[in-house]
Amino acid sequence: MADIREHMKIIGKDGAHVGTVDRVEGNRIKLTRTDHHHYIDTKYVGAVEGDIVKLSVNADAVPKTEAA
Repeated sequence: MADIREHMKIIGKDGAHVGTVDRVEGNRIKLTRTDHHHYIDTKYVGAVEGDIVKLSVNADAVPKTEAA
């Protein structure tokens, strides 16, 4: 998770856009405000390649939680 940085793109296993990283908070990735400050649990991260966070599930299967 140390490789995940601000403004990285997040894509699902299917290659579809999920959001953009605002920052990592504990075991969650906070998405930028344009993505409504949702969070994605880091357990769904499959790989970090260059400036892209690739998830281990398809974009439509990613559980997002609201800012809390």
